[in-house]
Amino acid sequence: MEDHLLGWLRTLDEDRLARILANRPDAIAAPWPRRLDTLAQRLGNGFAVMETLQRLPLPCLQLAEAALAMRDPTAERLAAFVDAPADDVIRWLERLYDHALAWPGDDGVIHLADGVARWWTAPLGLGEPLDHYLNSWTISNDALRALARNLGLPAQGHKRRTITRVAEALGAAERIRALTASAPEGTLALLDRFAWEGPALPVDGGRFVAHGTPEKWCADHGLLFRPSWHVAEIPREVAICLRGPGYHPPFTPVAPEVATIPVDPEEVDHLMTLAAPHVVERCAALLDNASKTPLPLLKTGGVGVREVRRVAKETGCDEDETRLLLEICAVARLLAWDEPSGGLIPTERFDRWRLDEGSARLRVLLSAWWRMERSSLRKTDGKYGTVLGDDPAGSAVARVRRSVLSVLSCLPAGTAFADRDSLIAGVHWHAPLLDRQLLMDCAPAVLDEARLLGLLANDALTDLGRALAGLTAKPGDENDDSVPMVEHDPVLVDVSTRALASVRRSALFGPDLTAVVTGPPSAELAALLDRVAERESRGAASVWRFTPDSVRRALDRGHDADDLLDELAAVGVIPQPLEYLVRDTARRHGEVTVTTVGCVIQAGDPALLAEIAAHRRLVRLGLRLLAPTVLVSAAGAERTLGALREVGYAPVPVSDTGEITIRRARSAELSASEEPNNGKLILLPGGQVAELSDYPGGLEAPAHLLAEPPPDPREHARRLIAASRADAETSGRTWAIIGRMATRLPTAQQSLLGFVVDRGVRAGITLTDGLTATISHGELKGATLDAWCEEAGDYLEFPLGEIVEVRGAF
Repeated sequence: MEDHLLGWLRTLDEDRLARILANRPDAIAAPWPRRLDTLAQRLGNGFAVMETLQRLPLPCLQLAEAALAMRDPTAERLAAFVDAPADDVIRWLERLYDHALAWPGDDGVIHLADGVARWWTAPLGLGEPLDHYLNSWTISNDALRALARNLGLPAQGHKRRTITRVAEALGAAERIRALTASAPEGTLALLDRFAWEGPALPVDGGRFVAHGTPEKWCADHGLLFRPSWHVAEIPREVAICLRGPGYHPPFTPVAPEVATIPVDPEEVDHLMTLAAPHVVERCAALLDNASKTPLPLLKTGGVGVREVRRVAKETGCDEDETRLLLEICAVARLLAWDEPSGGLIPTERFDRWRLDEGSARLRVLLSAWWRMERSSLRKTDGKYGTVLGDDPAGSAVARVRRSVLSVLSCLPAGTAFADRDSLIAGVHWHAPLLDRQLLMDCAPAVLDEARLLGLLANDALTDLGRALAGLTAKPGDENDDSVPMVEHDPVLVDVSTRALASVRRSALFGPDLTAVVTGPPSAELAALLDRVAERESRGAASVWRFTPDSVRRALDRGHDADDLLDELAAVGVIPQPLEYLVRDTARRHGEVTVTTVGCVIQAGDPALLAEIAAHRRLVRLGLRLLAPTVLVSAAGAERTLGALREVGYAPVPVSDTGEITIRRARSAELSASEEPNNGKLILLPGGQVAELSDYPGGLEAPAHLLAEPPPDPREHARRLIAASRADAETSGRTWAIIGRMATRLPTAQQSLLGFVVDRGVRAGITLTDGLTATISHGELKGATLDAWCEEAGDYLEFPLGEIVEVRGAF
């Protein structure tokens, strides 16, 4: 089948090939192919084919399934089979051609990729073709001749000719009708059951050997075959004939209409500007709460209901909002498990996230939700699943989310869906391979989540939702550390900036010690007021109340009275009662002090402790004398013990019970402490080498800094066509060039290098300067080999004369 595909690719013009490359991003993923035979291998990959099938609408799949059930299907025969106008069939066939899932042969016969056939084990409920049974090793020549005689056909001649005669006879509806006219009673009912409920059904094997039964008569005439004693099957051609000339497979070329109602676009836009800043603000509050109280996980995984309710109560969110934002923060890597803390805490990414502008923070959250493989608000048997727990549906949940928003984005502006059932029917037409029950379970949850995030308002998609729905080409998955294609999309950037343009950055302070924000507060304003006051309400207007406890809480976090008053004055006019409250609370703050010490040093000789406290080399320990025989150190016990031993003292560790605790250190601990902290080296494009730790952000930054963008589909299509013509002119010259130029290599290694060029195989090479590289997809350019270098992540040129070794890489 791959040869048929390659032959078709060689006949394509630039426009058609460019459309295929644009529709199949897997085909031009790094290392992007430079030859049509390599492209054909990519396009025919079974997993890639099945992934592409999931993105196609219902008519494409219906035509593909119908073509699988036919012998030598053409566009005209396929149109007649599904009883549809030829123009409608050709239009959707072109869609299959543009995804390289099907292609026409020179004789007009439609060929399907092998992966398409794997999706339907019994297309249209039909079994294997007659050739499958007649060519089986279980049918002897004598049995085949007996079958031909039973059908009234000549039994002499070559076996292949006999099989052809039998197949033609059993594939003709008129012949089968004439044949069954003289069949035993009950034969037609038996065959009808197999034709419509088959192709394989359980049977009583004894009736296939008993004379006079319909089962034996059908087996003797090739209408049923029995692969095992208790199972029988009906051939594909026989079942189609029995279904009759009025049978046509389902074909729905037009999407079902989604019921809609008009909505006010200005109100939808207003609700978006209220919800978007609220999401950013509540997410920051949730992460701040987790920094104070780590979120423990259940033994079975995930966050328990009790913890979700606690966080909701302390942050002022409702439970649904808390569930959704916790999972979004985890996917965005703003929240992660920390072993020392014993729970989920904010990550370093959160520190960088909170310093970004509001629209950038919103896009990070939306990008995480777009690729999240769980449904936070989906109910099973009336109950929510565990937050951050495993979901067996996995990536299918993300596909449901994208499909629902994609259908909503197709509705005219100023309209909202009026009926959820019609919406689900529309989604099923656009994504028919989604499990129908999963779609019905997840669709309501997707709509609820979209409302909380400002993507849906009054059952209409907002501009923010439309911008996100357009990013279906490369949405990424939950394991992606960064998805710049989503977070930095220009349309999403513009809409997210507008969604947060109406946030309030000032407050009205009242003499009753309240602060009122008339509109959505900015994340910075909300964080300031949450730090100093207690929130009493939220909505169109949010209210905070200042109390002695709330002000003291801010002072406990390191703020002083003047700083707090300056920050509050920057967002509004401070009334005198509020200033008195802050200064009076600050005056009483610190009446009692608590000091943290690293460890306690005791000795019976006061002079010895005085000598230790005054030792110049021990100043870094922060020693303080509390009593003549008690000394405290700011450093921990291990560090203090080491420092005292370095200057000549002989201290011993003592446990909390007063017992001396000395243990023998294991060799593994000593060797681990002596290992150097080596950085990881990476090879950059161009042959440069850098240490990974040099990048800001450590391990995270190079993930997108080194990622080479895929080539433009049209330019790459032009290159592939040119390379195909060049290959035809230079066919057979690869080994001659390598043999003449790669003089440092033995013959066997020259042959392996030739396979790198002609077959795109993977190999490791060593150059004269000792540089090693793993290469593939090579191309000869004079005296150099232009090949994909895995270490560099790009195509590099290697002089053939400088390659001293070639070895297989598997």
